[in-house]
Amino acid sequence: MGARRTGRERALQALYQLEMTPSTSVHEALASAWAASSEEGKPDPEAVRFAQELVEGVQTRRAEVDQLIEKHSHNWRLDRMSRIDRNVLRLGVFELKYRPDIPKKVSINEAVELGKNFGTEESSAFVNGLLDRVALALGKP
Repeated sequence: MGARRTGRERALQALYQLEMTPSTSVHEALASAWAASSEEGKPDPEAVRFAQELVEGVQTRRAEVDQLIEKHSHNWRLDRMSRIDRNVLRLGVFELKYRPDIPKKVSINEAVELGKNFGTEESSAFVNGLLDRVALALGKP
């Protein structure tokens, strides 16, 4: 698995933990996500750096990210979404809005894969549709 995909998975796990235990620091949540990993040896430094950038970015811009999600989710309030779907969407929206170095297709496809791997059967379609609307609204090529 590539460094960025691994980083996204650990970022999702850290965001989930931060939501479950708000008193946890970003550093603690990421350390816990890496410790829970089944990977042998030391994690790839690129994956670690990318995961940290994502988690810190989502946490710093969470109000803006959540506002975009709410605006483009038809008939779904943020608090009614599953924690996994909500945090997958946060990662995807953050990448779409604040990471011009990552192509739209990559951000959406990676979020869909996270939804498939960690969410429910409906997660991937839900994530795909919502991120597509956000990308369109942002004018992301």
